[in-house]
Amino acid sequence: MSVFGVREEKEQALFAKMSGYNIREQDLTERFIRAAGKGGQKVNKTSSCVYLKHQPTGLEVKVQRERQQNLNRFLARRLLVQKYEKEILKIKTDDDTRLEKIRKQKKRRKRRASSKSGEVSGA
Repeated sequence: MSVFGVREEKEQALFAKMSGYNIREQDLTERFIRAAGKGGQKVNKTSSCVYLKHQPTGLEVKVQRERQQNLNRFLARRLLVQKYEKEILKIKTDDDTRLEKIRKQKKRRKRRASSKSGEVSGA
């Protein structure tokens, strides 16, 4: 039986990653607050937004992407693990490499455009 309402494989993969990084459930402070924004009247009346804090590192995450609290609990833990990888372990995520690629493309485009227009950079 799934705790968060997602497939067992996803849940097991998340728990394995958490235990691998020594992120324990006892170290997490979890609060449920009212979400705001899209979702209509339902989201304004229920506490579906999840605030999660990892006590040893001080990392905080707030998720209100879905209308269901259980799904937001899962997403908050997954986001916390990603944040832990990025900030504590300094692991480059897929998002980082994608953003870096876009930055390079923009820089290259700007350089080509300035050379076509005849501008001299630095003068």
